[in-house]
Amino acid sequence: MNNKDLISIFDLEPVDIFKILTVSGELKKGKEKDSLPLKGKVVGMIFQKPSTRTRVSFEVGVYQLGGCAIFLNAQDLQLKRGESIKDTAKALSRYLDGIVIRAYAHEDVMELASYSTIPVINGLTDLLHPCQVISDVFTIMEKKNIDCSGQNISGFANIKVVYIGDGNNVANSWMNMASKLGMELVICVPEGYEPDNSILNQCVELKKETNTKISISHVPGEAVKNADVIYTDVWKSMGNKDGRKINKEDFQSFRVNSELLSGAGKDVIVMHCLPAHRGEEITDEVMDGSCSVVFDQAENRLHVQKAIMEILFK
Repeated sequence: MNNKDLISIFDLEPVDIFKILTVSGELKKGKEKDSLPLKGKVVGMIFQKPSTRTRVSFEVGVYQLGGCAIFLNAQDLQLKRGESIKDTAKALSRYLDGIVIRAYAHEDVMELASYSTIPVINGLTDLLHPCQVISDVFTIMEKKNIDCSGQNISGFANIKVVYIGDGNNVANSWMNMASKLGMELVICVPEGYEPDNSILNQCVELKKETNTKISISHVPGEAVKNADVIYTDVWKSMGNKDGRKINKEDFQSFRVNSELLSGAGKDVIVMHCLPAHRGEEITDEVMDGSCSVVFDQAENRLHVQKAIMEILFK
């Protein structure tokens, strides 16, 4: 890829995204069993936040690729005692072959990457969640039978994704992805819960090149019309330190339920990045229903992150 690190989808070119998707498909079929591309490699995993899917999928992925993962609880590092990110990055670069970091402040991840001589992967910040959305696109590619072998974004041009809920880090990364692949994206949120405006402005500039349709809606029933994908997330992202207050009453009409689903396209699929607060942003009948691909989506985190590590760390 063009970059040493994966911090934001916005830093990737479509060719980089297609390479990740292609390698993900190969790895899902078991390619690494023969090659073990990370044999002898050690990956450090710095986590400031709790995690299920990100931590487990990355650790399992490193193991399946032949490498070794070291979990580094941020509370146990000297960062807790005041060591600078710069010095931490320089020291870890002498020991490790790559770093996965899950942090609060996006600026901390950028600083770590800038001083590291080894690749850094953003496992989530309060601003962005790139690995999640790349794996989401891989899932959509599978479920909608999109052929990306020719590295042509036209396969995604007829896909309408409707994100419903809070304009959080996942929504921000979805705007980045849509602007790269020319997808139609509707971010449907209550008034006052819109995604990051600076990222939206960046995407507005880029979408002119890819004919992307990105819009903000406040009316779920209208937003889901002809949707190919309905996507939701918790109404308050885990561990955010941005000071925002969430009033659940503002979100009551933004619950993904069977009534909302009935207004979407006939072949609509439902996605959720998990963990889910069942009964809040999504009902049991939808999450466990025939349209849900939530757990296929969760599985694909493993395959896509393996592909990212193979490309960056080998």
